[in-house]
Amino acid sequence: MRNDESLGLPAGWTKSERQLERERLRRKSSLRSGSVATVSTIIVIVLLLWLFTASPGWPRVRDTFFDPEQFAKALPDVLSGFLLNIKIFLIAEPLILLVGLLVALARNLTAPVFFPLRALAVVYTDVFRGVPTILIIYLVGFGLPALGLQGTPTDLATLGIIALTLSYGAYVAEVFRAGIESVHPSQRAAARSLGLSHGQTMRHVVVPQAVRRVVPPLLNDFVSLQKDTALVATIGPLEALRQAQIHVAGNFNYTPYLVAALLFILLTIPMARFTDYLAARSQRRRSQ
Repeated sequence: MRNDESLGLPAGWTKSERQLERERLRRKSSLRSGSVATVSTIIVIVLLLWLFTASPGWPRVRDTFFDPEQFAKALPDVLSGFLLNIKIFLIAEPLILLVGLLVALARNLTAPVFFPLRALAVVYTDVFRGVPTILIIYLVGFGLPALGLQGTPTDLATLGIIALTLSYGAYVAEVFRAGIESVHPSQRAAARSLGLSHGQTMRHVVVPQAVRRVVPPLLNDFVSLQKDTALVATIGPLEALRQAQIHVAGNFNYTPYLVAALLFILLTIPMARFTDYLAARSQRRRSQ
């Protein structure tokens, strides 16, 4: 039997026969569960492939969506457009975090003098959460330049970033607000009893705790944002979806859409798994 002094157990301590049997049964159960999951997954995949390939319209779908020649032809242009999607995402993300946090802080101001600011924050979150993102992109993309204001951006990608920031900022503000309200009131009371002002309490005590709690839902929102960068194509920038549309219009083959979908999946899946990892880690810490 193994001596576990390295685990901080007393010298000479060994596992009992019952403990060894329990661990053996646990390993056996884990191996059986893994084997069943693997076999059932393979069966499901084979059934789905059979269902698709045996359908009457499969030959036509194969020719119009899975054409290797069209795939290779469209890949360089769609990949080039996808880099613009990544650029839009990387610029919009910090702007959304900033807008969301400021709006959440504004909604937590309780002094009467700040009522107009608090009301404006409420109206902003209600309006921009109630309007579909694609409509906001249309309104900003076509309406903002039409105002003719000096300094108004005319670059279509910039207008798309503004629209995404306004739309997602409302959702992220509610995520931040939920995190701030989840901090126990005793934390604020303790900070104020130490002589900290409201701003210092929020900065040094409340917001750091709130941010740690809302990281998983924030990443979930950014997974959605990464996909919604394709909506910017509706106002004209040559991003991945727009490049795919150009190829499809030229040869009436939908394989370029498959290329764009695969590129988005390659970027989205790692972010989704990272979000799951953070959520599981947060759950483990709360259970300790």
